Amino acid sequence: MVLAGVGAQGAALQAPDYYVQETWSREPYYARRQPEPEPFSPPLPAGTPDGEREPRPPEPRPPKKATKPKKAPKRDKLAQETPPPGCPPLGLETLKITDFQLHASTSKRYGLGAHRGRLNIQAGINENDFYDGAWCAGRNDLHQWIEVDARRLTKFTGVITQGRNSLWLSDWVTSYKVMVSNDSHTWVTVKNGSGDMIFEGNSEKEIPVLNELPVPMVARYIRINPRSWFDNGSICMRMEILGCPLPDPNNYYHRRNEMTTTDDLDFKHHNYKEMRQLMKVVNEMCPNITRIYNIGKSHQGLKLYAVEISDHPGEHEVGEPEFHYIAGAHGNEVLGRELSLLLMQFLCQEYLAHNARIVRLVEETRIHILPSLNPDGYEKAYEGGSELGGWSLGRWTHDGIDINNNFPDLNTLLWEAEDRKNIARKVPNHYIAIPEWFLSENATVAVETRAVIAWMEKIPFVLGGNLQGGELVVAYPYDMVRSLWKTQEPSPTPDDHVFRWLAYSYASTHRLMTDARRRVCHTEDFQKEDGTVNGASWHTVAGSLNDFSYLHTNCFELSIYVGCDKYPHESELPEEWENNRESLIVFMEQVHRGIKGVVRDFHGKGIPNAIISVEGVNHDIRTASDGDYWRLLNPGEYVVTAKAEGFTSSTENCMVGYDMGATRCDFTLSKTNLARIREIMEKFGKQPISLPARRLKLRGRQRRQRG
Repeated sequence: MVLAGVGAQGAALQAPDYYVQETWSREPYYARRQPEPEPFSPPLPAGTPDGEREPRPPEPRPPKKATKPKKAPKRDKLAQETPPPGCPPLGLETLKITDFQLHASTSKRYGLGAHRGRLNIQAGINENDFYDGAWCAGRNDLHQWIEVDARRLTKFTGVITQGRNSLWLSDWVTSYKVMVSNDSHTWVTVKNGSGDMIFEGNSEKEIPVLNELPVPMVARYIRINPRSWFDNGSICMRMEILGCPLPDPNNYYHRRNEMTTTDDLDFKHHNYKEMRQLMKVVNEMCPNITRIYNIGKSHQGLKLYAVEISDHPGEHEVGEPEFHYIAGAHGNEVLGRELSLLLMQFLCQEYLAHNARIVRLVEETRIHILPSLNPDGYEKAYEGGSELGGWSLGRWTHDGIDINNNFPDLNTLLWEAEDRKNIARKVPNHYIAIPEWFLSENATVAVETRAVIAWMEKIPFVLGGNLQGGELVVAYPYDMVRSLWKTQEPSPTPDDHVFRWLAYSYASTHRLMTDARRRVCHTEDFQKEDGTVNGASWHTVAGSLNDFSYLHTNCFELSIYVGCDKYPHESELPEEWENNRESLIVFMEQVHRGIKGVVRDFHGKGIPNAIISVEGVNHDIRTASDGDYWRLLNPGEYVVTAKAEGFTSSTENCMVGYDMGATRCDFTLSKTNLARIREIMEKFGKQPISLPARRLKLRGRQRRQRG
């Protein structure tokens, strides 16, 4: 097939109305002014032998690394003044490109096949036959290749490569050629003048390297042909292809699968300054239901801003539960940050539009959204960009701490106490105190962690979700295994059935989490539990936010992993919003499941810190400062007891139905006789007599008299 006319065909498809399906962003990525793609060079003669393997490619094109911007290629003066914008990723990392669209010349084994050659894909701890960390050729020679079938004409503009993700091996490609084709038989190599262009690859295995094509190439297939590789390694690579798909109005399959959104939201990545501005805009749009505040500062002094959404912002209403979303604990997991910003815009707009569901949610719930817990880490990731930041750039705080694992380990304190046989009093199963060493100034605790702890101790949260990235699953506590010698082991909480329901409420309403046909992100198939997992059965984590919340506060906290790609391209945000929008709302609504009420004395005054116990569930909660409480429970009949120091306990039968809305279950406690005597004596300036102490005193006196 002669390919010389394909470039002209691609040029003819550049009419502005050809991109009408790109309705996601305010300024569609492909709708900007771009140069016409040049025609392909004629195909190479059949049988042309490959050259000798070059130990160092002649005049390689300098790569673009994560922290260094790429200079525009030298062409005419106008092109230098207005360099054309690049195209977005085709979707190897986000799994838009299916396994069936990836092919390779050879592979070492199935787990190193072409389908594993995706940017940032991670290998398991035990690299095995199914889930390894790259495509690796079966032989190390110049005839190896990996290719992508875009399934439609595409204007290819660049290639991003990485080496193999491995704890034990060092494998990466140091240079390569790029070829394109329309039929996968006749290939045209990207040229550098009269010769084939050699692109410089990676110098290590994790930092992504971008090479832009000197001229955009229009074709259906693109192939990478490694020319040199690390001397002590093998041909292994992960990659992403940059390209603008050229829509085909005659192709029903493609039109049917285009994802669009009708929500008029700000679909872009926001740095710290832009995030603050967006919050301000939302606050100005909905001043009656929003409030901006900060819970502290980051290591670099950036304020940790939160937005409260409520019909009475700034105050806790008796009987109204408190909910929160936290995002950005890992600074490079950007999708959760942007989803939380989109959510606050959506709630504001829908409230103004009198959406009955949203109005009811806002009026009956006090919602807090903290979009960036680790702004220092995010700024590092933002500099690298969505494709060039790698898997870990910006993950930690400025002082190198992983916030997600930085909370006090209360699990060990609880389990060690339960295992002792000689305890005189019952071990508390909730509100476990933070160890003194953790509170000291010399403890390795991030300032961001301390800010969250103070925030959660101040506000009586009932339910919360921390949005993370790199997977598609909802993880519920415990996150830490109970057996010291294991790294994976189911460790259910006493509220395991409630946590399973909460996790399923998000996963089942997500567009992809429970789809049995979807490909696993990296190494774990979470379909066996419908897109949910007990954290400890996945991998053990000591000092997680989920476990801390459950054991130190009333809050039931879950980790929600919202996407395989931690930092998706801006063009992917509308689709990710559609994937998660319903789940974000449904999960918030679960705060109204179970029982709620107020614990009062006979004078009608609320009793703070009263303990609420549910028969058969070895985990109690406590009332807030006004005596109100919320206890998340699945439908059923429960025997509930309220008790407080100085009061007689009270027990009620509380029924939880299947309809949304917590069952009201109030308690009135009367003071004990001793408490009444103490009140009377204190009123008259005297101390009450303690009968047990007096008996001991009399016995001592009698012994001395007999002696």
